[in-house]
Amino acid sequence: MLAQDIMTPKVIYARPEDLIEDVARIMVENKISGIPVIDQEDKVIGIITERDLITKAGDIKVPFYLTLFDSIIFLENPLKFNKTLKKYLAVQVKDAMTKKVYVAEADTKISEIVEVMQDEKINRVPVVSKGKLVGIITRNDILKVLVKQHG
Repeated sequence: MLAQDIMTPKVIYARPEDLIEDVARIMVENKISGIPVIDQEDKVIGIITERDLITKAGDIKVPFYLTLFDSIIFLENPLKFNKTLKKYLAVQVKDAMTKKVYVAEADTKISEIVEVMQDEKINRVPVVSKGKLVGIITRNDILKVLVKQHG
């Protein structure tokens, strides 16, 4: 069995210039945890995952404050925090994506893809043909095949 036999052909993807905010919304709405990033020629140049978004969000420093006589006293400037937050939301995909991406050709054996997923601890592998994105294989796609074969 080959990658093209089990891949999802309609791939939700991002472009490097897309805003993190928009990509996060797309991922939540579609209940997916990561999407490939492609350039203008549909070549895979990265992948953006929940982990990348969470790591990027961790860069935001929430201002410390203390409560004194029922009043909040900020130990850091909350305006600076608001600027950081706006800057974070305006960050582009290219600033948060993982650039090291494992891709598979459409005629790659599923067993090879499973091996890479296990060895590299990754959840999805974009599928390419002639260098262009044509599909994606997730752990869920592999599970579906296993259930069909043994069910």
